[in-house]
Amino acid sequence: MTATLFTLTFAVAAPFWALMILLPHWSLTARIIRSPLIVAPVLVIYAILVLPAIGEVLPAVTSPTLDGVRNLLGTDDGAAAAWAHMIAFDLFVGRWAWLDSRERGVPALVMAAVLVLTILLGPLGLAAYLAVRTRWARPADARSAEPQHLG
Repeated sequence: MTATLFTLTFAVAAPFWALMILLPHWSLTARIIRSPLIVAPVLVIYAILVLPAIGEVLPAVTSPTLDGVRNLLGTDDGAAAAWAHMIAFDLFVGRWAWLDSRERGVPALVMAAVLVLTILLGPLGLAAYLAVRTRWARPADARSAEPQHLG
């Protein structure tokens, strides 16, 4: 069952990545991606993997040691749970970056590269987007930077 859940984890997230990367201007993409519930299927998989082993997981995360975390992640269940954890957070970060980029007018091709980086190396994708977003101000930010005329 663990191998199936491991495989299913990315399979349930992939359609949302595909929408953001391949169909960023499709009207349904925005409607679908606006919902934070797109991560729910991965969260369910994570819960299925972690909750039965909560007695082993809690000590490893509340008082982490390198050996304890390595031992937890060195099991099939631990690796599958870590994978679900990464996929859920990467998807949530990718969703945030995509939505923010739409408000800022970041070109879809730039975002495609950022999102692929986020899928592959989550924190580096986030860092790339944090750097990219500085080049495009949100419309409200641009207005608030304009001088205010009194009277």
